[in-house]
Amino acid sequence: EVQLQASGGGLVQPGGSLRLSCAASGFTFSIWAMSWYRQATGKSRELIARIKEDGAKEIPRHMRGGRFTISRDGSKNTIYLHMNNLRPEDTAIYYCHAVQLGGKDYGEEYWGKGTLVTVSS
Repeated sequence: EVQLQASGGGLVQPGGSLRLSCAASGFTFSIWAMSWYRQATGKSRELIARIKEDGAKEIPRHMRGGRFTISRDGSKNTIYLHMNNLRPEDTAIYYCHAVQLGGKDYGEEYWGKGTLVTVSS
């Protein structure tokens, strides 16, 4: 059974930092691209960052401010999202995502259940 277990969310004050983790199991982590998405209330889900199997990162233009950093640890089958200088508008549910970007399983994807981040004073 595939599982993407996100953790690390919570309440943080503006300007603060958090590190989200996503532990993956049930598939071969090393050959999947991994991503973080978020969805705020009343808004569409948006891509924050993707990290491919080789460690290459894809950062959407709207997220290129340098506040968020994605990383992966193959020894732990885990990805991370380091978030700094958090703002109230970063409040959202953050989701972990796995996708195959090549081969016979191209397009296959899995979603985690998400972890809530609330930025408020």
